[in-house]
Amino acid sequence: MFAEVWATLSDIFMNSGFVKIFEDPRQIIMIAIACVLFYLAIAKGYEPLLLLPIAFGMLLANIPMANLSSYAEPVYDAAGNMTQTGGLIYYLYQGVKLGIYPPLIFLGIGTMTDFGPLISNPKSFLLGAAAQGGIFLTFFGAMWLGETFPALGFTAKEAGAIAIIGGADGPTAIFVAKTLAPALLGSIAVAAYSYMALVPIIQPPIMKALTTKKERAVVMTQLRPVTRIEKLCFPVLVTLIVSFLVPDAAALVGMLMLGNLMRESGVVQRLSNTAQNELMNIVTIFLGVSVGATATADRFLSPKTIGIIVLGLLAFCFGTACGVLFGKLMYLLTGGKVNPLIGSAGVSAVPMAARVSQKVGQKENPANFLLMHAMGPNVAGVIGSAVAAGVLLSILG
Repeated sequence: MFAEVWATLSDIFMNSGFVKIFEDPRQIIMIAIACVLFYLAIAKGYEPLLLLPIAFGMLLANIPMANLSSYAEPVYDAAGNMTQTGGLIYYLYQGVKLGIYPPLIFLGIGTMTDFGPLISNPKSFLLGAAAQGGIFLTFFGAMWLGETFPALGFTAKEAGAIAIIGGADGPTAIFVAKTLAPALLGSIAVAAYSYMALVPIIQPPIMKALTTKKERAVVMTQLRPVTRIEKLCFPVLVTLIVSFLVPDAAALVGMLMLGNLMRESGVVQRLSNTAQNELMNIVTIFLGVSVGATATADRFLSPKTIGIIVLGLLAFCFGTACGVLFGKLMYLLTGGKVNPLIGSAGVSAVPMAARVSQKVGQKENPANFLLMHAMGPNVAGVIGSAVAAGVLLSILG
């Protein structure tokens, strides 16, 4: 009797994850990476709303025999009968694969965004557009890197998916990656959200290196008031113009503007509250966990991941630099009326990038208040990154 019990317990242990994990030690490394992301999200507070579920999804995907990766598809026999169902995360991942979650995230962002500073100063659109330069510079850089180092072997589609990290917009990066490079989705998502979280660390040195003390101290005039009619017309006009120009961006921009119209109309408060709270929170959980669960050891631990991390950082730095340099151009053309620091907010990390502009400017001049001026390029960057995504999808998709 004892021998049978011992044999059963021994068999259970030998077939458990404690033993199976040593068949592929890379899973241990992935679990360690997930723990690092937990630390960044919890202890450091870096983008916790998404880094935490992404890290947990990564943890689940790398538990041996749990069948919880986003790629754990159903198995069918020759007769077409299902012999193994897909894992839990596989079904949640369909919202990413079918392009459902990112537009819903944009819907929630729209309900929380005030486009007033952008409407008040339309020149902010130019700064938001300039900051997307990092995306296209990195695209060509990734193409060159893939040709120069065959081990990386980035295709045009993969280069486009990596380059979108420069927009500093996680949902947009996921939206593009799931179409152009689904195998790289986990690495791209982790890189995109990590760099978004590190905006206060990455941007200030670039901003200071490209501007003079005099430029950083410029005090801008107060923005004009924006009427309710302008705020109501803006989302409709932007949806029509962007969708006609770049149809592939219609899903993201359309949902963003629908959310904003719900906010500004004042007649659907319940819908607006739901979109920015309950719906946003639910989709964020599903998106984070299912995207994190794409980061399996065999896909994540590769030379391409290192390339993605390096190129993603360059994309973000280039985007910040392009925005600041265009801000300097506006400073010169306006006779010193525009503070170049607001150009750095052209990346779409809302509102963190705008806060960084405010913080750096106030260090040079304590009486300087750039936040509202920086919010214009910041929300323009959200639109700009969606348009850039649409351009990449139309060309490469």
